[in-house]
Amino acid sequence: MRMTREELSQLMLDSAQNAIETTQQEFNIELDGSADSISKVDDILLSWIGRYKDQALEDKAVFTLCNIYGAYIGEVYRQLVGGEWAYDASDENAPYVVLEYADKSYAFAGICYQRLVNDSTISVKKYFDKAVANATQ
Repeated sequence: MRMTREELSQLMLDSAQNAIETTQQEFNIELDGSADSISKVDDILLSWIGRYKDQALEDKAVFTLCNIYGAYIGEVYRQLVGGEWAYDASDENAPYVVLEYADKSYAFAGICYQRLVNDSTISVKKYFDKAVANATQ
């Protein structure tokens, strides 16, 4: 099933809103859509593990967390810089969503995955800041 660009954009908006609401409910932390709020995502991702232990690292939970927070980061980027969501199906076995801007694409869900699963020292905020810097050079 292929989504139109409009459907994908709406899905990402809805997912970003889900991140805002879920974070408020679970941790009583406000994500306000600002660039400064991205640093909170670094802590929030690790807080899921702190609160839910191994459950947070189950495939479905990881997929959900990475996608909603990736959508949130991407929507903040889109509001600040611009860009369009795109579905990359170049690998049929592992399709993913990226945010494209000025001939670059950013895998915000992917950087969330790296922090959550592979290396807790990886910073989504640093990735976001680099993406913003790329756009303003």
